[in-house]
Amino acid sequence: MFEYSLLAIAGFLAGVVNTIAGGGTFLTFPALIAVGAPPVAANATSTVAVTPGYLGGALGFLNEIRQLSMRTRVRLTVIALSGGLAGSVLLLASSNDVFAVVVPFLLFFATSAFLNGERLRVWAMQRKAGAAPEGAIGLFAVSLYGGYFNGGLGIVLLALFALWGWRELNRMNAVKNMLSFALSGVSVAIFAMGGLVLWPQALWMMGFAVFGGYSGARLARWLPASAVRFAIGVIGYGMSAIFLYRLF
Repeated sequence: MFEYSLLAIAGFLAGVVNTIAGGGTFLTFPALIAVGAPPVAANATSTVAVTPGYLGGALGFLNEIRQLSMRTRVRLTVIALSGGLAGSVLLLASSNDVFAVVVPFLLFFATSAFLNGERLRVWAMQRKAGAAPEGAIGLFAVSLYGGYFNGGLGIVLLALFALWGWRELNRMNAVKNMLSFALSGVSVAIFAMGGLVLWPQALWMMGFAVFGGYSGARLARWLPASAVRFAIGVIGYGMSAIFLYRLF
């Protein structure tokens, strides 16, 4: 009962913070670890729990997505699927011991990207020599990271788009959600076939995340995003330190 209560709270709060500021993975992943899930399974299960939110975001930006040519949409999606597939297979091949070594550094990177997301995007926009417009290598690399570890994926994608020279934020958010859903979808399929997903926990958290997302739209009117970001920072860096401590 305690374990499912903790997962319910984590799922609900993940839905809330995803609506307000993003970063729900920083709540679902630690909660799964806390109830005894192995690190690899916790990462896979957390990805499943937050994936439906990407679809909702993509549908909300459908008009902006349609402004891209069909050829561009297909090309970007295929690259994202390829990177997500590669990252998911890499996680599938990783043992819990190996993943436990890299996870504190992944958490630190993802938390830092999350907290400095706007600065990162502005920095990328101000670069005079950015990445190749809609370059395959950059998107594949980011998608590989997203397939292996979902935390902070949206922030990294936005920075990549800025490096491409994109400036219209609605279009950037639209494509971010579209590609996040695509690569997370293939990750879910790979994780499911590999037997990594703890389905009762994933579906339990998913239901509360949907409710939290709906509630988050109301809470966003009075709950400062800065407070949410501070809490996510404390959790993210705290978990990084705990995982690093466990290595020694």
